[in-house]
Amino acid sequence: MAGGNPQQSFTDSCPSLASFSRSWCLGQGLQAGTTRLHGDLVLLPTVVAMLLLCASAGPAVPTASPRGFPPDCSHLRKTSPSGVYVIQPAHSPPRVVWCDMDTEGKGWTVVQRNSHDTELTWKQSWTTYKYGFGNVQGDHWLGTEYLHLLTQQGTYKVRFVVRDKANVTHYAEYDIFRVESEASGYPLRLGRFSGDGEDYLTIYHPKKGGIHDNMKFSTTDKDQDQYSGNCANSYGGWWYDRCQNVLLNAKKRIVWPGFCDNGDCTSSLILVKPTDVC
Repeated sequence: MAGGNPQQSFTDSCPSLASFSRSWCLGQGLQAGTTRLHGDLVLLPTVVAMLLLCASAGPAVPTASPRGFPPDCSHLRKTSPSGVYVIQPAHSPPRVVWCDMDTEGKGWTVVQRNSHDTELTWKQSWTTYKYGFGNVQGDHWLGTEYLHLLTQQGTYKVRFVVRDKANVTHYAEYDIFRVESEASGYPLRLGRFSGDGEDYLTIYHPKKGGIHDNMKFSTTDKDQDQYSGNCANSYGGWWYDRCQNVLLNAKKRIVWPGFCDNGDCTSSLILVKPTDVC
């Protein structure tokens, strides 16, 4: 993109994006402009995507269901222990989940847990992934449809957690997390990265599996990846491009480059909670 004032282009777009503050929007414009002036064009599309995600997000704070169940684990008292609870996201039936009240910030809804030697079979059908499987007290997948319903009711962030074979815990956090509808293929939308390693979900890695952000979900019976074969047949349901950089839904193979390149991480978690980034 040549010419023009990078700050001005973001300033012009801010008044029409009512779901987040003008000052935050301008701040992102300045950040993107600075990055572009330094010659790095990678961040600018990411920020634009974040603005669009913010503009389309629901209320910043989800409200309790008519039955009185909280919409997610963030509505529990901070003194509540980690454990099994019932939540009910908007437009969803009640759902039994594990609420993590110990991880930094508390109030995280666990949507995935896996262990290297799990008894679960992750090579499951589209319908099985849609509605979830496993036991929330152990290894499980909450359900792709529930991920969609959960993240449609507000703006959410996500924390991916892996434990390496030396028993050291690592994390990658994205300040926006959203799963779109089944009709669109349950594509993954992620915001800005922070963590103690490298970003292998929103940055394209040509020598590995490409990228995961904006990819549709694939299963053994519904191939939506960009590979000539079906990646899910080899591993399990996931947001694949040309297969994967990161793989958390597989038996005896949990991969996050830099932490467990050979698939030898001992466990993984995916945690979500509301965020005020928008």
